[in-house]
Amino acid sequence: MTDDSDTPNASVQDMTLDELRAEIEDIDREIVELIARRTYVADTVAQVKAELDLPTTDESQEERVMERAGQNADHFEVDSNLVKAIFRLLIEINKAEQRQNR
Repeated sequence: MTDDSDTPNASVQDMTLDELRAEIEDIDREIVELIARRTYVADTVAQVKAELDLPTTDESQEERVMERAGQNADHFEVDSNLVKAIFRLLIEINKAEQRQNR
């Protein structure tokens, strides 16, 4: 018996087009919620950096984030380049906001 906890629901093949679209809608909402959570935490990091007079950019931290993104992509069998591109965009948006708020 295999553990399917990291793979899409096996019954997806039995779903109708409308049910599949509803599932995508739910997933999209979850993605937006996670982006909002990540942005909130990144904003808090920016506040701490400002209070400690630390630079906006931390290249070693960015490298760790990108490494984790690649590892997670591999774990979930998703295109690593796509996942890293999304994370690069999130990082760049957070850095731009940090610079703007200083």
